[in-house]
Amino acid sequence: MPKPDEHAEIRDRASNDPFCDRVGIELADIGEGYAETTLTVDERHLNFHGTPHGGAVYTLADAAFAAASNSHGDAAFALETNISYLAAAEVGDTLRAVAEETHLGGRTAEYEVVVSDEAGDRVATFRGRVYKPGR
Repeated sequence: MPKPDEHAEIRDRASNDPFCDRVGIELADIGEGYAETTLTVDERHLNFHGTPHGGAVYTLADAAFAAASNSHGDAAFALETNISYLAAAEVGDTLRAVAEETHLGGRTAEYEVVVSDEAGDRVATFRGRVYKPGR
């Protein structure tokens, strides 16, 4: 279990991720094995079909996954991830990715991330596993 200041450190590191900052992703919440990130879709996130690029949605989910998997205070490194795209969003929509730990083993852990729109409709489901060498 992390010390009280460890969540502050992880929150600070995740909130200052240069790539997430460039894309417009914000860390909304973090707890033990849990994190939420948000992204308001704008023109720079669109693909040539005029819908949010899969990479933007993936990055939003991956940012929540990274924060949740590192929330215990020990370093976590992605082993594998996958995403299923279920619906498209529109410019102006704020997407929320909620990552929850579904398994914490010896040196591995598993997470499910649900990306939803403002109405609560699921846009994508992301799953990932991490390796924690320090455990």
